[in-house]
Amino acid sequence: MSERDGQEPTPRHVNRSELSGPADLVQARDVYGGVHFHGDGVERELPPQQLPGDVRGFVNRVAELRALDRLTGDDDARVTLSVITGTAGVGKTSLALRWAHRARHRFPDGQLYANLRGYDPGEPTRPEVVLDRFLRALGVPPAAVPADPEDREALYRSRLADRRVLLVLDNAATARQVRPLLPGSDTCLTIVTSRSMLSGLVTRDGGRRLTLPMLTEDDAVALLHGVTADHRAGDDPAELVELARLCARLPLALRIAAERAASRPFMPLGDLIQDLRDESALWDALTAEDDEEADAVRTVFAWSYRGLGTTAARLFRLLGLHPGPDVSVPAAAALAGVPAAEVRQPLDALVTAHLVEQHAPARYHLHDLLRAYAVDQVRQFEGEEDRRHALRRVLEWYLHSADAALAQSLPFNRTVALDPPAGVVPLAFAGPAEADAWFDVERDNLVAATRTAAEADAPRVAWQLAAILRSVFMHRNAFDGWFTTARIGLAAARSLGDRRGEAEALESLGKAHFQARQLNEAAEHHRAALAIRRDIGDEHGTAVSVNALGLLGLRHRRLTDALAHFTDALARFERLGNRRWQALLLSNLAETRYELGEPARAVELLDRALAVQREIADRGQEGNSLFFLSMALRELGRIGEAEAAIERALAIAEDAGSPVWLAHWLVEQARVLRASGRPAEALEAVHRAAMIQRRLGDRSREAMALDGAGEAYRESGRAEEAIAFHLRAAATHRGLGDSWQLAVTLANLAAALVEAGRAEEAEPPRREARDLLARFDDARAATLHDRLDAAGDGRLNPGPASD
Repeated sequence: MSERDGQEPTPRHVNRSELSGPADLVQARDVYGGVHFHGDGVERELPPQQLPGDVRGFVNRVAELRALDRLTGDDDARVTLSVITGTAGVGKTSLALRWAHRARHRFPDGQLYANLRGYDPGEPTRPEVVLDRFLRALGVPPAAVPADPEDREALYRSRLADRRVLLVLDNAATARQVRPLLPGSDTCLTIVTSRSMLSGLVTRDGGRRLTLPMLTEDDAVALLHGVTADHRAGDDPAELVELARLCARLPLALRIAAERAASRPFMPLGDLIQDLRDESALWDALTAEDDEEADAVRTVFAWSYRGLGTTAARLFRLLGLHPGPDVSVPAAAALAGVPAAEVRQPLDALVTAHLVEQHAPARYHLHDLLRAYAVDQVRQFEGEEDRRHALRRVLEWYLHSADAALAQSLPFNRTVALDPPAGVVPLAFAGPAEADAWFDVERDNLVAATRTAAEADAPRVAWQLAAILRSVFMHRNAFDGWFTTARIGLAAARSLGDRRGEAEALESLGKAHFQARQLNEAAEHHRAALAIRRDIGDEHGTAVSVNALGLLGLRHRRLTDALAHFTDALARFERLGNRRWQALLLSNLAETRYELGEPARAVELLDRALAVQREIADRGQEGNSLFFLSMALRELGRIGEAEAAIERALAIAEDAGSPVWLAHWLVEQARVLRASGRPAEALEAVHRAAMIQRRLGDRSREAMALDGAGEAYRESGRAEEAIAFHLRAAATHRGLGDSWQLAVTLANLAAALVEAGRAEEAEPPRREARDLLARFDDARAATLHDRLDAAGDGRLNPGPASD
């Protein structure tokens, strides 16, 4: 799409308007705060249901469950924040999830869950990352999640306002990690679990602390018996008491011990206990720790770990090296350096031993205590060289699997030539849908792999993976991962002195800032990338950077600058013989010529671009060129040809399943329909466009659709109804600082006010539009300015403003 995003990353609250009339035709009566389309075609949000599965073998905790029940009472004692604290392995998560599952019916608007990983060996989960996930779960499209953390918090609290939602924030390390995730509404309840007291959440945020003690002896024995009863018979109750004591009555240790006992039904329990005592004595000899509970947990880990087979024990150790929060079967195979089929059985053994949890098909994760233990074991029993090779294998696997997915999902966006994979077999993908799904499920792991590569002396993998992820994040507006990996990639490339990689990372940062509408920062990074590429003689990269500066010129409506940059970039790609980029630049030049008021020249350029794009099957760029072609043909009065062009573009969008393309191009279809005297059909097109843009969160393009709806109403002789749509569109463009679109919309508003018999009210928007247009020196701006002057003198109706 002209190598731009077109996405507006800063959505706001949903304003509502009451409708009179059928849902497929929009009435703008009784407007409160804004005008939006509603109807049976709008997708309904499904309440999020993110709670992990309930805990098996849960016992008692009756008093604690009742205490949580009281939090949701209807009396004055009702609170909105509970902090469950206690030692590691005491069962805080189990209690929170057991109660959450029992109480979920009290929260009909959904349940949200996040593991904040405050005590993992790796980096804790940042609040802004959790906000991104929660917003998407609450129905905010990825493109609509704000880049700014404060805006993200504001939107999150707005989404939760007046909703009854339960939040479980697991394994928090600090109050600072939790506070941005707290709703502002007293209709929601947040449950936080932590090993720390989190006093700030109690004293400052009104939380109610619930300190979870170790299980009583009876409850600990009940847990052991509940797991082993179907597998063992005749165990001495006194021995169960002794086993519970050796596990410090901590649920995590008890479950592991119980699973081991259940897996050895014919081994006397006394023998298992003696093994555990021996392990405890060994641990006591190796540690100076005074924390009895911690010693007990680690002793049980060691006891269970030593009972594993050789292959399963090695895999468990290696899992401590995995960079991300969870691991798939193929990634585990890469770590171990074996085919995927050879890790399934040891993974099952680890699940059976309760050392690893399977949380989704073929996906596994470790409790933070067990992950820390695995890290200890891999450092003790795997040599430094073996650890380095294992980590390098899994990083290479992520790098090459991501490249294979990109080849299916966005084949024209592969910019990094990789060396062949070393010792791993990356995934293969059947098509774009499968590749996109993999990117979605592996996003956190891919970000973590980029960071780990930089920290593990693999900077080339770090910058190359960041460069691959650029295109993925660009098409999702996934700003957190995008900025994080791009900055890591930049530092990694610089550490190598790899200037080509440095330029790739700078380009990525430039594009990220561009899509986040941080245009000054975008220009700074694109110019830095351009300087490097010129210095090292990278002609292709230089042309790409020059094109980026042209897009900045278009965004600022500095059309002469844009024209110069696009012309320069085109000449460079012609010398290189890169036909795909030549066609893309011809399309960009055509858009610029159109904006300069030269539609005939735009048509010539687009005909050339389309010939190449059809030949090389660049369907996305072909659709974009058809969109621009329709605009130019319409302005030339060739309405039938314009209609054919935009219908072909829409067919491409429908075939590709791209709502971004579809919604944007529907607005042009509406303009063509208006030009052919069919305003009612035009209204249907902008209705559909506005609904999609609302879901996408692109406020700028939604405003263009609303403005188009106003024009369709005015041309239908319903000027009063047009006014409200123009007002809403103008407010959005003003808020976004888009002077050109604001001027166009104000001109349309003035025309609607005149036709509604409210000529005196038309003067302020007309005057503001003229002042805005004075900032632009192109022919299109001058023409619109002259029409507004003539309308102000009463000589002619301003008519529809130029699109």
